[in-house]
Amino acid sequence: MKYSYRFAPILALTALLMMTVGGQLFAQSRADRREFKTDFGKQTVSFDEIVSGGPPKDGIPAIDRPKFVGVQDADRWLEDREPVVLVALDGVAKAYPLQILIQHEIVNDVVGQTPVTVTYCPLCNTAISFDRRFDGLLLDFGTTGRLRHSDLIMYDRQTETWWQQAIGEGIVGEYAGRRLTFVPSPLISWSTFKESYPNGKVLSRDTGFQRNYGRNPYEFYDRGRGPWPQFFSGRRDGRLPAMERVAAVEIDGESVAFAFSKLRKKRVITEQVGETPLVVFWAPGTASAVDNSTIAKGRDVGSTGVFDRRLEGRTLRFTPDGDGRFTDRETESTWNILGHAIDGPLTGKQLIPIVHGNHFWFAWGVFKPETRVVK
Repeated sequence: MKYSYRFAPILALTALLMMTVGGQLFAQSRADRREFKTDFGKQTVSFDEIVSGGPPKDGIPAIDRPKFVGVQDADRWLEDREPVVLVALDGVAKAYPLQILIQHEIVNDVVGQTPVTVTYCPLCNTAISFDRRFDGLLLDFGTTGRLRHSDLIMYDRQTETWWQQAIGEGIVGEYAGRRLTFVPSPLISWSTFKESYPNGKVLSRDTGFQRNYGRNPYEFYDRGRGPWPQFFSGRRDGRLPAMERVAAVEIDGESVAFAFSKLRKKRVITEQVGETPLVVFWAPGTASAVDNSTIAKGRDVGSTGVFDRRLEGRTLRFTPDGDGRFTDRETESTWNILGHAIDGPLTGKQLIPIVHGNHFWFAWGVFKPETRVVK
């Protein structure tokens, strides 16, 4: 298969030496040890599942001193359908546009009083955020330049433990087997953010790096024209197409994936996961970041919100009410994709968000093979 020149950095596997020594990759024992101070004697995965994505350690530079602008300023260079990661904590709302994250993959930041790391792996479409406070330390993260099953492997600069981004789990080093704390960070459209948070802050393109923000280096990737199989060594789960987007959740040890193809038709799905009655909303109007060469022109894949249906002693039932709006049967209040009641008796109330991601199925399925699929 021929790939666009835009994939050249990803496909440059110069660091990958597939000879094994004592059951470990020769690349790991030589190249990795030169770059990292990681305790390679501790690991929870086989080293032969870890490959180079091309760039070296920090070759894809994290943003460590993020700057922010207001909604009015950002509206000059963000289109309505462009995808952004929302982190709203401690009364502060910030948007992290994928046009920036796709070039950096990691932003180390503070939202309100909470130190967070906002991450995005374009090969898996995993936009996930974590609390940086861990085991008495304040961690900050960078990119290792390595992948496992096509997913970003991060490292923390304090212990140089390697972390699997999709599941927030340490896989090599001091914290192997430990998990980071997730922070709710839905992937939504720019229009949704600016409507809901007119006083919010937006990650600035003044990052200190020269990048062509707004361009997608993975043109037509989510239509199957991309390199993910080359970096994927796990079992492929055939219950859904590999590149199907899913709203993926894990509650009380139970993993569930809601296929976008079904969500697009129904707009609302209710389900019991563990002890939690939840609702999944889907709304159109969010572009894929890994489709067209210009992110703003990507095809409409929509966005999701996942929430606990319980509010003030009642378990609400929802129906779709036009694009991006939903109505509960109990009070006939109107809700948006962020779980905010915007009209009716419950105006001003908010559903409790459930941490979820809008991942490609192949990525969630390989890390969570026990997942129950709603399709």
